[in-house]
Amino acid sequence: MMNNSDILFLYDAKLTNPNGDIDEENRPRMDYERSLNLVSDVRLKRYIRDYLEQLGHEIFVGKVDGVTVNATKRIEELFNKHDMKMKNKKKLSNEEQNWMLDQLIDVRLFGATIPIQSEGKGGSMAFTGPVQFNWGYSLNKVNLVESASITSHFGSASESEGGNIGKDYRVYYSFIAFHGVISGHRAEHTRLKDQDVELFDRAMVKAIPLNATRSKVGQYPRFYLRVEYNSDEFIAGDLRDLVELDKTEGLRSISEFELIVDPLINKLVDIKEVISKIHVWQDSNLTMNFAGKTGMFNDLLPVELRDKLVPVI
Repeated sequence: MMNNSDILFLYDAKLTNPNGDIDEENRPRMDYERSLNLVSDVRLKRYIRDYLEQLGHEIFVGKVDGVTVNATKRIEELFNKHDMKMKNKKKLSNEEQNWMLDQLIDVRLFGATIPIQSEGKGGSMAFTGPVQFNWGYSLNKVNLVESASITSHFGSASESEGGNIGKDYRVYYSFIAFHGVISGHRAEHTRLKDQDVELFDRAMVKAIPLNATRSKVGQYPRFYLRVEYNSDEFIAGDLRDLVELDKTEGLRSISEFELIVDPLINKLVDIKEVISKIHVWQDSNLTMNFAGKTGMFNDLLPVELRDKLVPVI
Protein backbone atom coordinates (compact mmCIF):
# COMPACT_ATOMS: atom_id res chain seq x y z
CA MET A 1 0.00 0.00 0.00
CA MET A 2 1.43 3.36 -1.06
CA ASN A 3 0.96 6.43 1.13
CA ASN A 4 0.25 10.04 0.18
CA SER A 5 2.84 12.67 -0.67
CA ASP A 6 2.88 16.45 -1.10
CA ILE A 7 5.22 17.91 -3.72
CA LEU A 8 6.84 21.32 -4.06
CA PHE A 9 8.79 21.94 -7.27
CA LEU A 10 10.61 25.19 -8.05
CA TYR A 11 12.42 26.07 -11.27
CA ASP A 12 13.34 29.24 -13.08
CA ALA A 13 13.20 30.54 -16.62
CA LYS A 14 15.51 33.20 -17.97
CA LEU A 15 15.00 34.82 -21.39
CA THR A 16 12.82 31.93 -22.49
CA ASN A 17 9.15 31.03 -22.96
CA PRO A 18 8.08 28.60 -20.21
CA ASN A 19 4.64 27.86 -21.67
CA GLY A 20 3.31 29.59 -24.76
CA ASP A 21 -0.41 30.24 -25.20
CA ILE A 22 -1.40 29.24 -28.73
CA ASP A 23 -4.48 31.48 -28.51
CA GLU A 24 -2.25 34.50 -27.82
CA GLU A 25 0.39 34.21 -30.57
CA ASN A 26 2.32 31.83 -28.30
CA ARG A 27 2.97 34.55 -25.71
CA PRO A 28 4.01 33.23 -22.28
CA ARG A 29 0.90 32.50 -20.22
CA MET A 30 0.31 35.35 -17.79
CA ASP A 31 -1.96 36.55 -15.03
CA TYR A 32 -1.72 40.15 -16.20
CA GLU A 33 -3.57 41.59 -13.21
CA ARG A 34 -0.85 40.34 -10.85
CA SER A 35 2.05 40.19 -13.37
CA LEU A 36 2.54 36.49 -12.66
CA ASN A 37 3.80 33.96 -15.20
CA LEU A 38 1.66 30.81 -15.48
CA VAL A 39 2.59 27.28 -16.59
CA SER A 40 0.04 24.51 -17.12
CA ASP A 41 0.29 21.09 -15.51
CA VAL A 42 0.10 19.63 -19.03
CA ARG A 43 3.38 21.36 -19.94
CA LEU A 44 5.12 19.96 -16.85
CA LYS A 45 3.81 16.44 -17.47
CA ARG A 46 5.04 16.65 -21.07
CA TYR A 47 8.60 17.20 -19.83
CA ILE A 48 8.27 14.13 -17.59
CA ARG A 49 6.81 11.96 -20.35
CA ASP A 50 9.52 12.95 -22.83
CA TYR A 51 12.25 12.19 -20.29
CA LEU A 52 10.79 8.78 -19.44
CA GLU A 53 10.45 7.95 -23.12
CA GLN A 54 14.11 8.88 -23.69
CA LEU A 55 15.01 6.33 -21.00
CA GLY A 56 13.19 3.65 -22.97
CA HIS A 57 9.92 3.51 -21.06
CA GLU A 58 6.63 3.03 -22.88
CA ILE A 59 4.26 5.98 -22.65
CA PHE A 60 0.64 6.22 -23.73
CA VAL A 61 0.39 9.95 -24.50
CA GLY A 62 2.90 10.16 -27.30
CA LYS A 63 3.53 9.20 -30.91
CA VAL A 64 4.00 5.91 -32.73
CA ASP A 65 7.07 5.99 -34.98
CA GLY A 66 6.93 9.78 -34.91
CA VAL A 67 3.30 9.91 -36.03
CA THR A 68 0.36 11.07 -33.90
CA VAL A 69 -2.26 8.31 -33.61
CA ASN A 70 -5.55 7.98 -31.80
CA ALA A 71 -5.78 6.28 -28.41
CA THR A 72 -7.22 3.01 -29.72
CA LYS A 73 -4.47 2.70 -32.33
CA ARG A 74 -1.85 3.37 -29.64
CA ILE A 75 -3.10 0.44 -27.53
CA GLU A 76 -3.22 -1.87 -30.55
CA GLU A 77 0.36 -0.89 -31.42
CA LEU A 78 1.46 -1.59 -27.85
CA PHE A 79 0.06 -5.12 -27.91
CA ASN A 80 1.50 -5.81 -31.37
CA LYS A 81 4.94 -4.52 -30.37
CA HIS A 82 5.13 -7.10 -27.58
CA ASP A 83 3.64 -9.89 -29.71
CA MET A 84 0.49 -9.84 -27.61
CA LYS A 85 -2.85 -10.46 -29.24
CA MET A 86 -5.94 -8.62 -28.05
CA LYS A 87 -8.76 -11.13 -27.72
CA ASN A 88 -11.27 -8.35 -28.36
CA LYS A 89 -10.13 -4.96 -29.68
CA LYS A 90 -13.20 -3.31 -28.15
CA LYS A 91 -12.86 -4.80 -24.67
CA LEU A 92 -9.88 -5.82 -22.52
CA SER A 93 -9.94 -8.62 -20.00
CA ASN A 94 -8.74 -7.86 -16.47
CA GLU A 95 -5.50 -9.66 -17.25
CA GLU A 96 -4.97 -7.60 -20.41
CA GLN A 97 -5.77 -4.37 -18.58
CA ASN A 98 -3.22 -5.13 -15.85
CA TRP A 99 -0.61 -6.01 -18.46
CA MET A 100 -1.29 -2.74 -20.28
CA LEU A 101 -0.90 -0.70 -17.08
CA ASP A 102 2.37 -2.47 -16.30
CA GLN A 103 3.73 -1.30 -19.68
CA LEU A 104 2.64 2.36 -19.60
CA ILE A 105 4.42 4.33 -16.90
CA ASP A 106 2.70 7.63 -17.70
CA VAL A 107 -0.72 6.06 -17.17
CA ARG A 108 0.43 4.63 -13.86
CA LEU A 109 1.60 8.12 -12.86
CA PHE A 110 -0.83 10.56 -14.44
CA GLY A 111 -3.79 8.42 -15.48
CA ALA A 112 -5.62 8.43 -18.82
CA THR A 113 -8.93 7.82 -20.52
CA ILE A 114 -8.68 4.94 -22.98
CA PRO A 115 -11.62 4.40 -25.35
CA ILE A 116 -11.71 0.63 -24.88
CA GLN A 117 -14.04 -1.20 -22.49
CA SER A 118 -12.68 -3.25 -19.63
CA GLU A 119 -14.08 -6.51 -18.37
CA GLY A 120 -17.29 -6.05 -16.39
CA LYS A 121 -17.57 -2.33 -17.23
CA GLY A 122 -19.22 -0.36 -19.98
CA GLY A 123 -17.75 2.69 -21.71
CA SER A 124 -14.11 3.74 -21.80
CA MET A 125 -11.45 2.82 -19.29
CA ALA A 126 -10.78 5.85 -17.09
CA PHE A 127 -7.80 5.94 -14.76
CA THR A 128 -7.43 8.91 -12.43
CA GLY A 129 -3.71 9.40 -12.00
CA PRO A 130 -2.27 9.26 -8.48
CA VAL A 131 0.18 12.05 -9.41
CA GLN A 132 -1.56 15.37 -9.98
CA PHE A 133 -0.36 18.96 -10.29
CA ASN A 134 -2.23 22.22 -10.39
CA TRP A 135 -1.02 25.06 -12.60
CA GLY A 136 2.32 26.57 -11.71
CA TYR A 137 2.82 30.28 -11.17
CA SER A 138 5.78 32.58 -10.62
CA LEU A 139 6.67 33.75 -7.12
CA ASN A 140 7.97 36.99 -8.60
CA LYS A 141 6.41 39.63 -10.81
CA VAL A 142 7.37 38.91 -14.40
CA ASN A 143 8.05 41.27 -17.29
CA LEU A 144 7.89 40.16 -20.92
CA VAL A 145 10.66 40.83 -23.40
CA GLU A 146 9.52 42.97 -26.33
CA SER A 147 8.81 40.54 -29.14
CA ALA A 148 11.27 40.19 -31.98
CA SER A 149 10.17 38.95 -35.38
CA ILE A 150 11.71 35.67 -36.49
CA THR A 151 11.86 34.60 -40.11
CA SER A 152 12.10 31.15 -41.62
CA HIS A 153 14.35 30.89 -44.68
CA PHE A 154 11.86 28.54 -46.32
CA GLY A 155 8.47 29.46 -47.73
CA SER A 156 5.52 27.17 -47.16
CA ALA A 157 3.39 27.48 -50.26
CA SER A 158 5.31 28.30 -53.40
CA GLU A 159 8.83 29.05 -54.48
CA SER A 160 7.89 32.66 -55.11
CA GLU A 161 6.90 33.29 -51.51
CA GLY A 162 9.40 34.41 -48.92
CA GLY A 163 10.02 32.84 -45.55
CA ASN A 164 7.41 32.71 -42.83
CA ILE A 165 7.47 35.47 -40.21
CA GLY A 166 6.51 34.93 -36.61
CA LYS A 167 6.90 36.49 -33.17
CA ASP A 168 9.33 35.39 -30.46
CA TYR A 169 7.93 36.12 -26.98
CA ARG A 170 9.95 35.50 -23.82
CA VAL A 171 10.12 36.41 -20.14
CA TYR A 172 13.06 38.23 -18.59
CA TYR A 173 13.02 36.06 -15.46
CA SER A 174 10.42 33.83 -13.85
CA PHE A 175 10.80 31.76 -10.67
CA ILE A 176 8.03 29.18 -11.02
CA ALA A 177 6.41 27.08 -8.30
CA PHE A 178 4.32 23.92 -8.70
CA HIS A 179 2.41 22.01 -6.06
CA GLY A 180 1.48 18.39 -6.58
CA VAL A 181 0.17 15.36 -4.73
CA ILE A 182 0.53 11.61 -4.89
CA SER A 183 -2.56 9.70 -3.81
CA GLY A 184 -1.84 6.32 -2.25
CA HIS A 185 -5.41 5.21 -2.83
CA ARG A 186 -5.33 6.01 -6.55
CA ALA A 187 -1.93 4.34 -6.88
CA GLU A 188 -3.60 0.99 -6.28
CA HIS A 189 -5.89 1.47 -9.26
CA THR A 190 -3.12 2.32 -11.73
CA ARG A 191 -0.66 -0.23 -10.28
CA LEU A 192 1.86 2.50 -9.46
CA LYS A 193 5.01 1.06 -7.91
CA ASP A 194 7.58 2.50 -5.49
CA GLN A 195 10.17 2.21 -8.28
CA ASP A 196 7.95 4.37 -10.50
CA VAL A 197 7.86 7.11 -7.87
CA GLU A 198 11.65 6.98 -7.43
CA LEU A 199 12.02 7.37 -11.20
CA PHE A 200 9.49 10.20 -11.15
CA ASP A 201 11.55 11.98 -8.46
CA ARG A 202 14.64 11.84 -10.67
CA ALA A 203 12.66 12.97 -13.70
CA MET A 204 11.46 16.06 -11.84
CA VAL A 205 15.02 17.32 -11.40
CA LYS A 206 16.41 16.22 -14.77
CA ALA A 207 13.67 16.42 -17.40
CA ILE A 208 13.42 20.16 -18.07
CA PRO A 209 17.05 20.96 -19.00
CA LEU A 210 17.43 17.68 -20.90
CA ASN A 211 14.38 18.39 -23.08
CA ALA A 212 15.16 22.00 -23.96
CA THR A 213 14.06 23.35 -27.34
CA ARG A 214 14.95 26.75 -28.80
CA SER A 215 12.24 28.50 -26.80
CA LYS A 216 12.92 26.47 -23.63
CA VAL A 217 16.69 26.87 -23.23
CA GLY A 218 17.33 28.79 -20.02
CA GLN A 219 15.11 26.78 -17.66
CA TYR A 220 16.64 24.95 -14.69
CA PRO A 221 15.23 23.09 -11.68
CA ARG A 222 16.15 24.75 -8.38
CA PHE A 223 14.33 22.80 -5.65
CA TYR A 224 12.32 19.59 -5.40
CA LEU A 225 10.62 18.47 -2.21
CA ARG A 226 8.37 15.43 -1.79
CA VAL A 227 7.00 14.96 1.70
CA GLU A 228 5.94 11.33 2.04
CA TYR A 229 3.46 10.61 4.81
CA ASN A 230 2.79 7.44 6.79
CA SER A 231 -0.88 7.53 5.79
CA ASP A 232 -3.03 7.51 2.66
CA GLU A 233 -5.50 9.85 4.35
CA PHE A 234 -3.32 12.91 5.06
CA ILE A 235 -2.39 15.83 2.80
CA ALA A 236 -0.87 19.06 4.16
CA GLY A 237 -2.08 21.32 1.36
CA ASP A 238 -0.48 23.67 -1.15
CA LEU A 239 3.15 24.01 -0.04
CA ARG A 240 3.64 27.08 -2.23
CA ASP A 241 1.72 29.08 0.36
CA LEU A 242 4.59 28.37 2.78
CA VAL A 243 7.45 29.90 0.75
CA GLU A 244 8.14 33.36 -0.66
CA LEU A 245 10.92 35.43 -2.16
CA ASP A 246 12.46 38.27 -0.18
CA LYS A 247 12.35 40.33 -3.38
CA THR A 248 9.72 40.00 -6.11
CA GLU A 249 10.18 42.86 -8.57
CA GLY A 250 12.77 43.56 -11.23
CA LEU A 251 14.46 40.16 -10.93
CA ARG A 252 16.80 38.98 -13.67
CA SER A 253 18.76 36.19 -11.94
CA ILE A 254 18.61 33.62 -9.14
CA SER A 255 21.47 35.47 -7.44
CA GLU A 256 19.24 38.47 -6.71
CA PHE A 257 16.96 36.97 -4.04
CA GLU A 258 16.59 34.50 -1.17
CA LEU A 259 13.79 32.01 -0.67
CA ILE A 260 12.11 32.45 2.71
CA VAL A 261 11.17 29.01 4.08
CA ASP A 262 10.19 29.70 7.70
CA PRO A 263 6.50 28.75 7.27
CA LEU A 264 7.45 25.61 5.31
CA ILE A 265 9.93 24.28 7.85
CA ASN A 266 7.67 25.21 10.76
CA LYS A 267 4.84 23.29 9.09
CA LEU A 268 7.05 20.22 8.67
CA VAL A 269 7.93 20.38 12.35
CA ASP A 270 4.24 20.65 13.28
CA ILE A 271 3.29 17.55 11.27
CA LYS A 272 6.45 15.52 11.88
CA GLU A 273 4.48 12.66 13.44
CA VAL A 274 2.75 11.91 10.12
CA ILE A 275 5.89 12.31 7.98
CA SER A 276 7.62 9.13 6.89
CA LYS A 277 10.32 10.58 4.57
CA ILE A 278 11.37 13.93 3.16
CA HIS A 279 12.74 13.52 -0.37
CA VAL A 280 14.87 16.54 -1.33
CA TRP A 281 16.97 17.92 -4.15
CA GLN A 282 18.32 21.47 -4.24
CA ASP A 283 20.43 23.40 -6.69
CA SER A 284 23.40 25.02 -4.95
CA ASN A 285 22.66 28.39 -6.58
CA LEU A 286 19.40 28.75 -4.63
CA THR A 287 19.87 30.46 -1.26
CA MET A 288 17.26 29.75 1.42
CA ASN A 289 16.57 31.74 4.57
CA PHE A 290 15.16 30.27 7.78
CA ALA A 291 15.01 32.21 11.06
CA GLY A 292 17.49 34.75 9.69
CA LYS A 293 20.05 32.12 8.68
CA THR A 294 20.92 31.38 5.06
CA GLY A 295 21.99 28.09 3.54
CA MET A 296 20.80 24.85 1.98
CA PHE A 297 17.48 23.30 2.97
CA ASN A 298 19.06 20.20 4.55
CA ASP A 299 21.30 22.32 6.75
CA LEU A 300 18.48 24.63 7.85
CA LEU A 301 16.14 21.76 8.73
CA PRO A 302 15.82 21.18 12.50
CA VAL A 303 17.63 18.15 13.91
CA GLU A 304 14.42 16.26 14.69
CA LEU A 305 13.59 16.08 10.97
CA ARG A 306 16.99 15.27 9.52
CA ASP A 307 16.71 11.51 10.01
CA LYS A 308 13.75 11.59 7.60
CA LEU A 309 15.79 13.12 4.75
CA VAL A 310 16.22 11.11 1.55
CA PRO A 311 18.36 12.70 -1.21
CA VAL A 312 17.00 12.60 -4.76
CA ILE A 313 19.84 11.64 -7.08
